Amino acid sequence: MNKLPVLLLAACALSHAQELTPAQKNAKAKAADTTPVIKFESVPNFLKLPPNLYLGEGIGVATNSKGHVFVYTRSEDTRLFEFDKNGTYLREIGEGLYGFQFAHAVRVDKDDNIWAVDEGTNMVIKFNPEGKVVMVIGHRPEEVTGVPVTAGFADAPPPAEPYTLNRPTDVCWDAQGDIFISDGYGNSRVVKYDKNGKFIKSMGTRGREHGQLNLPHTIAADAAGNVYVGDRSNSRVEVFDNDLTYKTTFDKVGAPWAICITPGPHQYLYVSNSNADSNGAELAAVTGDIYKMELDGTILGKFGKAGKGIGDFSTIHELDCHSENELYSAEITAWRVQKLVLHPTPEQTKK
Repeated sequence: MNKLPVLLLAACALSHAQELTPAQKNAKAKAADTTPVIKFESVPNFLKLPPNLYLGEGIGVATNSKGHVFVYTRSEDTRLFEFDKNGTYLREIGEGLYGFQFAHAVRVDKDDNIWAVDEGTNMVIKFNPEGKVVMVIGHRPEEVTGVPVTAGFADAPPPAEPYTLNRPTDVCWDAQGDIFISDGYGNSRVVKYDKNGKFIKSMGTRGREHGQLNLPHTIAADAAGNVYVGDRSNSRVEVFDNDLTYKTTFDKVGAPWAICITPGPHQYLYVSNSNADSNGAELAAVTGDIYKMELDGTILGKFGKAGKGIGDFSTIHELDCHSENELYSAEITAWRVQKLVLHPTPEQTKK
């Protein structure tokens, strides 16, 4: 019997077996994961909405210096709500605003300004603490064009423009107040502006090489001005310096739908893995773990699992790190926000 065809078939099968998608690699890594588990609890019924007011999809959550909680939600309309530190409803911000169409993220800067990132209008909107619009970056598409279809991986995006965003996803700042926007679904780039909104530079093209991005979905900056980008469809976190020069990659935490960095003096990076495939589509068997990391990429622990019960996670779309051991999660498929209290061991926190 000629063994050559059999060997060729076996080699071919082995070759195909090794060509795993990012999601398959994620599942394989999870099966072998020995990361220590952090104990935590979810505060039941934390948000207290008035009668006949409901959250839609949990898209964004952020906190200010007073511990007030801001929730950006998609329902019949995109809406932005504020709650006090105990979860009691306070007010709605920006009702009927022209820049609200399809929520994607909300963040609060060091001066308690509230920033809403709207994917549908291609706008990043800055509100002062009183809720007045004081800056807008980007502009709404003409109604005749509408929201563009998400480009495929092989489709080159149109040339990026300094002040035109294409379905942006998130925003963060450095200590000088410079603004960094993940311009995600359409442009696969990060854009840097000064504190007054003047364009400085942009970085990124669609791809899988280091310094390239494929759906930058979430962004955060540390105290030194380094910028961390959740490169969702490449299943990794890409790290850049303040000039947006590539530094390193963290690729052991699944598909980073949401990231946040705690205040100092010792900062931590939290990454939510919602396990997306190479096209950014959510898988049926979604994961729900959150990783706690040092800023050098060292994984200290993880917690959570997929589900819709209290303490489970159902596609976390944004994380807020109020402190090292107090987090908030906004969940897109469970229509809720959870307040999380962590109980790490000494090995899972700073020495």
